[in-house]
Amino acid sequence: MRAALALLLLVAAVHAEHRGKAYVRDKVCQEFKTLGKENFRTLTIIANSRKYSNATFEEINHLVHEIVSLAETCCADSADPSCYDAGSSALSAKSCSKDSPFPAHPGTAGCCAHEGLEQKLCLAALRHPPQELPHYLQPSNEEICQAFKKDPKDFADRFLYEYASTYSEAPLPVLLGSTRTFLSMVSTCCISPMPTACFLKEKLERKSLSLLTLMSNRACSRFVAYGKDKLAFSYLTSLAQKMPSASFEDLFPLSEDAAEVFSQCCGSVAEDCMQKKLSEHTAKVCAVLSARDERFADCCKGKNLMQNYFCISALPPALASKLPEAQKPTNEQLCGEDAARYAKRRYLFELARRHTNIPDVFLSQLYAASEKVREECCSAKDASACLDSKRQQMGQELPPFLEKADRLCRQYTELNFLDFKKR
Repeated sequence: MRAALALLLLVAAVHAEHRGKAYVRDKVCQEFKTLGKENFRTLTIIANSRKYSNATFEEINHLVHEIVSLAETCCADSADPSCYDAGSSALSAKSCSKDSPFPAHPGTAGCCAHEGLEQKLCLAALRHPPQELPHYLQPSNEEICQAFKKDPKDFADRFLYEYASTYSEAPLPVLLGSTRTFLSMVSTCCISPMPTACFLKEKLERKSLSLLTLMSNRACSRFVAYGKDKLAFSYLTSLAQKMPSASFEDLFPLSEDAAEVFSQCCGSVAEDCMQKKLSEHTAKVCAVLSARDERFADCCKGKNLMQNYFCISALPPALASKLPEAQKPTNEQLCGEDAARYAKRRYLFELARRHTNIPDVFLSQLYAASEKVREECCSAKDASACLDSKRQQMGQELPPFLEKADRLCRQYTELNFLDFKKR
């Protein structure tokens, strides 16, 4: 996918400077000439809005203007060979100035203490964390067309900034496809004699892509925050809470497969990686679970595998099964290199299926705590004594905590907000 490749080259251009100044200039200029100024500018807005997801529109606008101007000036046939290197150095210096108009970052001062290439590499590596709460809310059709007709260019720029910064962890090809189809819909429907019918038709056509953007942003944010191993655990407990009757042996391979999909596709520039791999994963989930649970069977009826995935993801927790007390892993299992990860997940899986309303964030804390205990005790002189002490403490504190959290979150799910607040 040329557009995605171009964007990654643009973002990573400064990282490649160790391969030579001419290499960087040639790559950027090749893509600038291939894409044209406007497409290059569009991709620059998306790239920097993703990277600096907490920046203001004005800060992104300043940065985009400088980057596009640099490419336009230094990629001209008559430009001096040293133009790009001098211009990128000036850009770094401007980033380090006290009144810099570019996105602020707490790491900027540290980078600016360096010089030359080291400073450029440091600045290029800076990135804002994802937004805690998405700020993009799609306006009404009338508001969209009013803003579009007033200033099409400003409307497109602001949309790209808001959408890319809100879904900054969505894979690049997914984000590009979603923004492209949205702007195409607006330009078509706002001049249509029947705009309402046009918007309805277009929104239905891009529904899967919109949902893919939302879901992949959520999954990839977790992948970035958790890492592959912890993400697999999170997915395992989520399935266990949706289907507590399923066995660990059924769900464990599915959780590993899901983590592999996100590890391959969250940073991929392949155009259909996320959609293709996620569809294949959904087919596996449906093959294993649809015959065992009516809710999963209903989700798996559709021919569109992506829609099926969204349906499964949206399923609320099921009622907890009445099961005997979960068997705790032995000290030998916890400290055995090969079995520890498996044993730890199995025990927390058993807790999740018995307390189906416990939120993911609580279970993730238990996962982290169990890993901390393992690291502390398994390297101790008397590992068994250490583990027994921790086990006794957990046996006293954990059950009442789980019961209270499960009850509270179940009430929050079942009651409307006012009734919950009164309760």
